[in-house]
This record gives sequence, C-alpha cells and structure tokens, in this order.
Amino acid sequence: MSPVPMDHHEKMRLRAAAFRVTRLYPGPVGEVLSRELLTWEEFGYRLGGGQLVMRLVDHVLKSPLNADGRDGVAA
Repeated sequence: MSPVPMDHHEKMRLRAAAFRVTRLYPGPVGEVLSRELLTWEEFGYRLGGGQLVMRLVDHVLKSPLNADGRDGVAA
C-alpha cells in the first residue's frame, strides 16, 4: 500500500501552523516545531501515523495570540 499524498488544504494548514508556531513559541522551541511541521508536509505523511502532528496543527492554529504575538501562557 503506497502512501496517499496530502491534499492542498492539509498542506496549507501545515504551512500556516509552521509559520504561526514561531510566534506562539519564540526561540528554539518554535523553530524546531516549525521545521518539523514543514518536514512533515514534505516527507512525513509517507510514514503514516500523522495523528499527533495534526493535533499539534490544531493546537497551534487555535491558540490565541497576545498583542505581542505570543500565546497567553506565561513563560
């Protein structure tokens, strides 16, 4: 069974989350998460088991941003 490529909508959600995660989590954590999401879009879907990644995408896209561009969680 060969992997089915992601549709355009899924790819755009991953890219939007990859951009937004650097604002939610500035610094190295956001950078690593951003790269992971972009890599998943490119290659990871072939590995299957994308439930965790898509839960991360949902979290990132639903988390509110403060005026300074970060989420409401105190660091």
